[in-house]
Amino acid sequence: MRAMTPTSRTGAKGLVGRRLSARRVALRGRSYADIAFNRPVRPGRSVPITTPDGTTLRACVYGPDSADVIVFVHGWTCCVEYWNPQINAFAGDYRVVAYDQRGHGDSELGGRPLTTDLLADDLRAVLDAVLRPGQRAVLVGHSMGGMTIQAWAARYPDQVAERAAAVVLTNTAAGNLIAETTLVPLLRLLPLPLRLLVGKLALSALLPFPPVAPMQWGLRRGVMTLAAVGDVADFAFAVVRACPPRVRGRFGALLAGLDVGQAAKRLTVPTTVIAGRFDNLTPVVHSERLVEMLTESGVLDRFTVLPTGHLGSVEAYPAFNAELSRVLESAYPAREATA
Repeated sequence: MRAMTPTSRTGAKGLVGRRLSARRVALRGRSYADIAFNRPVRPGRSVPITTPDGTTLRACVYGPDSADVIVFVHGWTCCVEYWNPQINAFAGDYRVVAYDQRGHGDSELGGRPLTTDLLADDLRAVLDAVLRPGQRAVLVGHSMGGMTIQAWAARYPDQVAERAAAVVLTNTAAGNLIAETTLVPLLRLLPLPLRLLVGKLALSALLPFPPVAPMQWGLRRGVMTLAAVGDVADFAFAVVRACPPRVRGRFGALLAGLDVGQAAKRLTVPTTVIAGRFDNLTPVVHSERLVEMLTESGVLDRFTVLPTGHLGSVEAYPAFNAELSRVLESAYPAREATA
């Protein structure tokens, strides 16, 4: 076998980069029979965000500039487009902001070691850039995005009431992801130290996601339910495949040991928790633990369990959007009064 020279390594990296770029372009331009998954019908505008460490993040803003604000924070291996079913539903009446977490989508990865504090700094930079003085947003975080919001609340507790009108945490946790996963039942038979090691190796693996039936089945088994087929499954697979394996691996290693502790108690605004009954990555027990914290601090708004896997806002987007509508109407009552 021919040894790979520095030039050929560079060429290989360039080829991978071009393929991933092509996947992101295809993701934004693909049409589905279910129009909720299509790119937003209302054109948005891109807002470059510079974080404290100099990393540039891609943020997209949709809807009227004068409207009340929703900020969406996506999870591991996702991107702005993950929120298409919500952007399409709410951008007519609200100012909708979604951004690519560092390394994901078109955001730079940066050179600093990945930590929850770093993700919290990124969220603060986004809020500083898109919110006017005195303006507040409803923050919606899925999976790692929900952990990002918790970390932000712990790192910047004085910002919570100032920047957030309400919070929605969906399919997320505070920690113990590997210890309590139900994705691989046999893993739970291993001693905890070995379980954590095997889980970390799996999450940080740099495996490709080829568009073949076994891989698509594995994705459905892992992050959705086997009942998720058609446009739902195709859309989710396209989103996940657009994430570079290197980024997926580095963030997987972060999530393997992630623990934000009691950070949810720093959320001093009404907070809704949404779980998936069949979620194997963040089982309902994680949401129940968050509910306990939020109840103790007196800010729990509602706890809802949807009949979905890990991608509840995609798998059951009508039910998810209905719950988000309720949160928005409660957070922005003046808007309802003048409608």
